[in-house]
Amino acid sequence: MLSGFFNYDNPVWRFIGKFGDLIILNVLWLVCSLPIFTIGASTTAVYYVTLKLARDDDGYTIRSFFKSFKDNFKQSTIIWLILLVAGAILGVDLYFFARLFNGSSTVKTVMLTVFLAMTLIYAAVAMYIFPLQSRFFNPIKRTFFNAFFMSIRHLFRTIGMIVIDGVLIAAGFVFMIPPILMIFMLFGFPLLAFINSYILSPVFNKYMPKEEHVEDERLRPLFSDDSEPVSSILMAKGNEVQKETDGLETSNDDIKE
Repeated sequence: MLSGFFNYDNPVWRFIGKFGDLIILNVLWLVCSLPIFTIGASTTAVYYVTLKLARDDDGYTIRSFFKSFKDNFKQSTIIWLILLVAGAILGVDLYFFARLFNGSSTVKTVMLTVFLAMTLIYAAVAMYIFPLQSRFFNPIKRTFFNAFFMSIRHLFRTIGMIVIDGVLIAAGFVFMIPPILMIFMLFGFPLLAFINSYILSPVFNKYMPKEEHVEDERLRPLFSDDSEPVSSILMAKGNEVQKETDGLETSNDDIKE
């Protein structure tokens, strides 16, 4: 009985081992994000690994991280810079109407409501876009499009991720709750990615190809129409495509939705 408990294949130890991977990922993410403009590539690489961990697809953490970092560097960097500029604009607008605007209170309330709604949409897209980039091939425009509509289609999961991440970040960095702060110091952003990956993994499985379609490993882009050119095709990334598609019941209609 004891030998079975201390066996590494025991689910308890496998789960504990994942937290060791998160510590490694935290170091890699911090180091690779230092130039600032590389945050997008390092975030995508973190999600590439945490999505594999959520699927119990064990592998070499460091090797997988740098593989994704290299493969997605250009597109992830562009996506990050777009999000950075858009976030800065939203932040400035919110600050202006919340602190500096001296006009009509009605106008102030309306504009704050509009920009707060846009901020929520921004957060929803940000929740999906780097995981999508880590998991599927698509042009940048299509990736933004897919992230937006997937966040709407799976609204309850989107809200769940925003709430969980928001509560943890507030508890650690706003209210400075010591245990939460210590956890963040140890695991950092990869902890949030790990939690989000458990929420996103069942969603992404719906868009994986059925076994009979795995020969070319291709899918149409999410939410596409039949006239979509082949150049914007969606393809699952990684050698784990065959493994993941075993037993899936996704229909062609589900894929196109």
